[in-house]
Amino acid sequence: METVSVVPAGSGWAVRSPAIANEMLFRSGARAERAARRLAAALAARGDYVELRIHLRTGELAGRFLCPPPSPAAEPAPEARPASAA
Repeated sequence: METVSVVPAGSGWAVRSPAIANEMLFRSGARAERAARRLAAALAARGDYVELRIHLRTGELAGRFLCPPPSPAAEPAPEARPASAA
């Protein structure tokens, strides 16, 4: 499972993940969180679960979110299909 974290970094915020070469830096925590959610969704689209961790300015963990991979489009069951006109 991949991880994406939003952590305090100096006077701003960083988005970190082993899946990316360099951390992303933001002045706003909200912008960092939006970028982290987009990154987590993109990583999950590759087919694995991603854990998103959001930390407070103190470094304390504020929340954890699990981003599942997209489910394959399932074909409706035969009884759920509309009846054809005869």
